[in-house]
Amino acid sequence: MADQNSNPFYITTAISYPNGRPHIGHAYEAISADVIARFQRLMGRKVRFQTGTDEHGLKMARKAEEQGRTARDLADEMSSYFREMCDELNISYDRFIRTVEDDHHRASQAIWSRMEAADDLYLDRYEGWYSVRDEAYYDESELTEGEGGAKLSPQGTPVEWTVEESWFFRLSKYQDRLLELLRSPAFLEPASRRNEMIAFVEQGLRDLSVSRTSFDWGVKVPGSDNHVMYVWVDALTNYLTGLGFPDDTSDMREFWPADLHIIGKDIVRFHTIYWPAFLMSADLPLPKKVFGHGFLLNRGQKESKSLGNVTDPSQLAEQFGVDALRYFLMREVAFGQDGSYSPEAIVTRTNAELANSFGNLAQRTLSMIAKNLEGKLELFETDAVDDALQMAVTDACRHVLPSEFEKLAFSVGIEAWLRAVYACNQYVDDQAPWALKKTDPERMRVVLQTLFMALRDLAIAIQPVVPEKSAGLLDQLGIPDGERDYAALSDADWYSRLVKSGSTVGKPTPIFPRLELAEEVEAD
Repeated sequence: MADQNSNPFYITTAISYPNGRPHIGHAYEAISADVIARFQRLMGRKVRFQTGTDEHGLKMARKAEEQGRTARDLADEMSSYFREMCDELNISYDRFIRTVEDDHHRASQAIWSRMEAADDLYLDRYEGWYSVRDEAYYDESELTEGEGGAKLSPQGTPVEWTVEESWFFRLSKYQDRLLELLRSPAFLEPASRRNEMIAFVEQGLRDLSVSRTSFDWGVKVPGSDNHVMYVWVDALTNYLTGLGFPDDTSDMREFWPADLHIIGKDIVRFHTIYWPAFLMSADLPLPKKVFGHGFLLNRGQKESKSLGNVTDPSQLAEQFGVDALRYFLMREVAFGQDGSYSPEAIVTRTNAELANSFGNLAQRTLSMIAKNLEGKLELFETDAVDDALQMAVTDACRHVLPSEFEKLAFSVGIEAWLRAVYACNQYVDDQAPWALKKTDPERMRVVLQTLFMALRDLAIAIQPVVPEKSAGLLDQLGIPDGERDYAALSDADWYSRLVKSGSTVGKPTPIFPRLELAEEVEAD
């Protein structure tokens, strides 16, 4: 196991903009980051995991005005839905940060002051195109034409011509350093996003407007109280706020720079061009890696209110179970690419792989041990067939899955794990312990205990993806709480200790019941 104190790991999601309730994309990002955080903890690392909400900006101010309420009142309500979603999905965050909090305002003003001290801020007049929905500025060359000749951003959102006094950040000053950073494969993945950002910077960077005077819902600019910071200066700083910046805290010393920012592909520019430039200006270390994941599509279509296909992730979790939803998203979608989901796909995959394969393997193995061995475990001698199964499970759980998860290739790692599950089921069919009960009871005992050992490894390995169900199975197996990390997979003496402790197996309860589609979905 790694030394936790010498090998910390800091992971963040993008903080969500709460101008609407959470959708499946928010859930997907939170779950994927949580899988990474849990995996790194199981690898023995001391993990700091942060998520939260980004609550300032013109979009929130306008929505609150439309509803006849204050922006803070709207932010308080909407942020609570995102925290509830994280809690419902078993997201193991260390801090849920809100940008309205006092320590965040202090951190944002501190990084602003550092950029000002570096002579990277100057006052001028902004005239250009701004997308309220994206909270982003766009050059004329980036715009497309929509219906009736309306100008649209690269994301297809409306833009409006904006004229106001603004502080500017000397982004152009950092063009060469940013290109050097982006050309390093380790900084931005996947490669397709990296190539897009390199091409963008190579076209030439213009200085960035970083304050607004037309509204006041945001962090005040130090020394210019009629200005509020551009929402992305404020939002990106959250990754430092959560560690205690600008104070010299133990968390700052231990966890910064961040090991990994998990973000959607639509905000890669902000995280890999603007954010590094702000940090360079502030003379702060840069994050080690940014990963821009793809979109999650509803039956192949991007969710939108106009199409009426926006899905509440909490309803999906309630309908199918949190761990089933987590498993489907990590198994179905190659991380970094777009993926698609539907209730039918969730039911089909989780029934085939969790209920019928893994769940059934656990249920019948433990049932036979409880019934035919009176739940008792003992030391035993294996033969070549048993050893072959153990090697297959060991390879998947100790080597392939951790290696692929380290590379963020979750679907590949789960596929390897699933092949080991299939190997166990094939072993059951080939060995037929129900028949051995009559012909060779001692052989039956060896077969069932070999499967018991395999189940323990399989349950430990898949914990990052299905933490609640894995814990339930490990409880049924009698595995002590302190022996469930990945280091335990290499512990050759665990089984003998369990036998000597007198641990027994009781009648099991199913861990993955089969799912059914709701009638209204079937009728669709």
